[in-house]
Amino acid sequence: MKIKQIKPGYISSLLIFTLALLFMQCNKGKKMPPPPIVATSKVALEDIKFYGDYVGRTQASLSVQIRARVNGFLEKRLFEEGTKVHKGQLLYVIDKRPYQAAVIKSEAQLSEAKVELDIAQRHLNRIKPLFEQNAASRLDLDNAIARKETAEAKVEIAKADLDQTKLELSFTDIRSPLDGYIGASKVDIGGLVGSQGQSLLNVVVQTDPMFVNFNMTALDYLSSQRRLNSSSDSIPVKDVVSITLPDNTTYEYKGDLNFTAPEVDPKTGTYAVRGVVANPSNILLPGQPTTVKLLRDIQFNTVVIPNKAMEIAEGGAFVYVVKSDSTVERRFIETGVQFQNSTTIKRGLFPNETIVVEGIQKLTPGQRVKALNEQQYQELIYNEEKQ
Repeated sequence: MKIKQIKPGYISSLLIFTLALLFMQCNKGKKMPPPPIVATSKVALEDIKFYGDYVGRTQASLSVQIRARVNGFLEKRLFEEGTKVHKGQLLYVIDKRPYQAAVIKSEAQLSEAKVELDIAQRHLNRIKPLFEQNAASRLDLDNAIARKETAEAKVEIAKADLDQTKLELSFTDIRSPLDGYIGASKVDIGGLVGSQGQSLLNVVVQTDPMFVNFNMTALDYLSSQRRLNSSSDSIPVKDVVSITLPDNTTYEYKGDLNFTAPEVDPKTGTYAVRGVVANPSNILLPGQPTTVKLLRDIQFNTVVIPNKAMEIAEGGAFVYVVKSDSTVERRFIETGVQFQNSTTIKRGLFPNETIVVEGIQKLTPGQRVKALNEQQYQELIYNEEKQ
């Protein structure tokens, strides 16, 4: 019986084949791990508004003192304190009797002056023909002319006196000079008012529109001017002021700037600035503290991404960009201005590119991912937490 001799190389090959077969059998049924699920967002261009926040205080757009212009005792008050009044509305009445008597007296003095003028005119009419016939002297004629001119002057004086007394009589009716709200009366009925007593009776304020005063730092002002001057697009000048109410809600009407101080306050280093806003329902009250939000700049067609999409490495800030083959690329970016929860991007991203905004920590460059939008991603997380 012959015994076949097996070559060593054959044994080695057989051993390798056997081991490979065993390895394949051991790994049979095992699957490759699924790609990580991430939330993504499209890069878009936006018009970004930049605001400055300032402490402000409201001020009535008009505030007029109601004063007595003639002396007398206050006879009537014809309004409810704290209510709205209208231009020309009768507010107070001062005792008219002394002024009515003065008008009657002035009318009588005017009538007397007119009678004297009539007598002087008739006397002059008699002297003139006599002078022409040499029956009256030049002195007689001059006296007649002077008498007539004096009478004319007295008539004018009497007319002026009558106008003055009528004007003073009209001042006994004190009317509102504007539409607005009237405060508490400073004089009671029966009190003496005028130069001999209390002249200030009340104050009427106009609250629609309402002024809002605040101070802007010189640095903010300078940076705003630089942005405005360097911008190729027009920055709106209307509806740039918004204010916060005492309950921390935003007032429904926006306003405009209508005044900026021509110089910096050397003590505070700030500019005095004033806005004006509509106040038809009288929600805003004069003297009310508020937070003013001022639109200082707009950057048009700017790439903006959420802060959560960025990571920081030794080379700077970067994001993961999802490519068309579902792999991710680590891309370094140059950031601009941070505001709220977002950041503007100066360089490194382009519109319509897809970036990862959730699940960044588990990624490596070149890795394949399963991309969902943010809503789908949040629903997936919610369902997993419920299980």
